[in-house]
Amino acid sequence: MHYKIDLQKILFLDIETVPQFPDYRNLPDNLKKHWDKKSSYIASNNETPEQSYRRAGIYSEFGKIIVISFGYIRKSENGNVLIIKSLSNDDEFTLLTQFNLLLDKYFHSDDNYLCAHNGKEFDFPYIARRSIINNIHLAKILNTQGLKPWENRHLDTLEMWKFGDYKHYTSLDLLTEILGIDSPKDDIDGSMVYDVYWKDKDLKRIEEYCRKDVVALTQVFLRLSGQSTIDEEHIIMK
Repeated sequence: MHYKIDLQKILFLDIETVPQFPDYRNLPDNLKKHWDKKSSYIASNNETPEQSYRRAGIYSEFGKIIVISFGYIRKSENGNVLIIKSLSNDDEFTLLTQFNLLLDKYFHSDDNYLCAHNGKEFDFPYIARRSIINNIHLAKILNTQGLKPWENRHLDTLEMWKFGDYKHYTSLDLLTEILGIDSPKDDIDGSMVYDVYWKDKDLKRIEEYCRKDVVALTQVFLRLSGQSTIDEEHIIMK
């Protein structure tokens, strides 16, 4: 199926999320009781709710999106070109408003697709839920409510790799290694985003990390769909 899709109709994306507040102490009382309950299910090694709050960004009810990086492919005389862009903002309302408007303007047709790694489990529902929480109009391509499975225009490289094995999880980083893809390396990984954002206040550093994940995502998609990856000189960061 995937190789029949026009590559120029796909938007490849990745998001970075953090807890809504710097630490547990800043969490409003009405949310603390809910996090305490959530923490009781996810805590490891006898963690307290205060300690497990570092991972609150994983959950759309307690986290917020700070970066959305995305890429799209365009044809040139020398082959395919991958163009990478980002939206980043401490103000999630502004960020999600911009992104939903972008989707409705450029990726609203029934032959457009979104692609992310583990996107169906994380990125796509997270963006949709946070948009609703912020009372923002949800772009057509993100709204899957009431759709039949074959009407869903979300692609997922993790799902492609699973080949029907619903239990299997493989990280994007591992896929680039085993598929022999030259993935751009960075000085941080996902486990460090909390500290880089709340302690170092370095949103740009997180944005660069997120952009490189979109490059890796796109290359993995191309390999899994039996197509040529894009040479580094044809990757444009805007």
